[in-house]
Amino acid sequence: MDNPFEVPSAHRAVYDQAFRYGRERLYPLLERMDNDDWYPPDLMRELGANGYLGITADPGYGGAGADLFTAGMVCEAFGYWNTNAVAIWGPHENLCLNNILRNGSEAQKRRYAPKMISGEWVGALGLTEPGAGSDALGGMRTTAVRSSDGGHYVLNGGKTFISNGPVADVLLVYAKTAPERGPKGISAFIVEKGLPGFSVGPKFRKMGWRGAPTGELFFDDCRVPAANRLGEENAGVGIVMSGLNLERAFLALGTVGECQRCLDLALAHAAQRRQFGQAIGQFQMVQSHLAEMYTEIESARQLCYKVLWACNDLERGGGGRGDIHLQTAAALFKVGEVNVMVADKAVQIFGGSGFMWDSEINRHYRNAKLTTIGGGTAEVRKTIIAQELLRRTGA
Repeated sequence: MDNPFEVPSAHRAVYDQAFRYGRERLYPLLERMDNDDWYPPDLMRELGANGYLGITADPGYGGAGADLFTAGMVCEAFGYWNTNAVAIWGPHENLCLNNILRNGSEAQKRRYAPKMISGEWVGALGLTEPGAGSDALGGMRTTAVRSSDGGHYVLNGGKTFISNGPVADVLLVYAKTAPERGPKGISAFIVEKGLPGFSVGPKFRKMGWRGAPTGELFFDDCRVPAANRLGEENAGVGIVMSGLNLERAFLALGTVGECQRCLDLALAHAAQRRQFGQAIGQFQMVQSHLAEMYTEIESARQLCYKVLWACNDLERGGGGRGDIHLQTAAALFKVGEVNVMVADKAVQIFGGSGFMWDSEINRHYRNAKLTTIGGGTAEVRKTIIAQELLRRTGA
């Protein structure tokens, strides 16, 4: 009988391949990305050329036709070597491209998927607004009004904290087409760079995930063709929620990869660094840190695997739809807390050298905090978990 807690061999092979690619091609970019806040201009094309874009896309569009768990294995492997690069790849692959493939018309898929899978076009998601972070749906102010001839929607408003926003060619943007209906009056639109009335602000300076450009989007009577609406009018909330669930599952696995990197760096340092005549790994307090790090990472990894496998089954027509919202929130909450703890303990083991900006462990320490904020803050994740549990009791 197969061990249900082991990754299937085919998926493990994908992980191993992506791990080697990450070590050889992504890790060498990390220092410059972090120190100079440098965006690698050829990154997306190279990922496309090596088969790491459109992993779940149908081969007819140029994709690999693999399942979600395969893509998750790639995310974990990449996260080990360069989470900053994952912060570019993930929004493109998961939040934009995957949503177009899952919800778009055939004409939309044919127009956007091939160039996004090749890496010629970079994708982004436009959801968060300056006055609506955690309350992204209820607090949304961006509007889309259909033109009198029905051929366009006119968008007005703005978005902020948009990953890939400053460099994106294709953006999946949410706006209210029926503001009086609240979240049930939201629609999704594919917006292309260069449309009149659409502009992008300068990239933000961030504490972590540097080199992955983040910025603002502005819509000033931006005319978007009606053919670029994704799905039905006022049906955007379903696209939002399904997309956010997958975002949480993917982000969680990339974070597992970074947690493992922190542990491995700490282990190597504990074995090499000597104080008082012995390796610091021989001291019980250091061993306590390492033991806690390992145990929490393994716990988070198994939960994340379980959740992404559930998403995988759902995408293939299986059951479990009612649990996905709960499970993805739980996975990202757990791994975010673990990431902060693991990075903190790793810096503690490194001591003064871990406090230096140029040390790799310092980069992971600065990255870790965002995993308790992005994709819904830790507080929002806990609220979702509690509400879903209470809903089951009929409360």
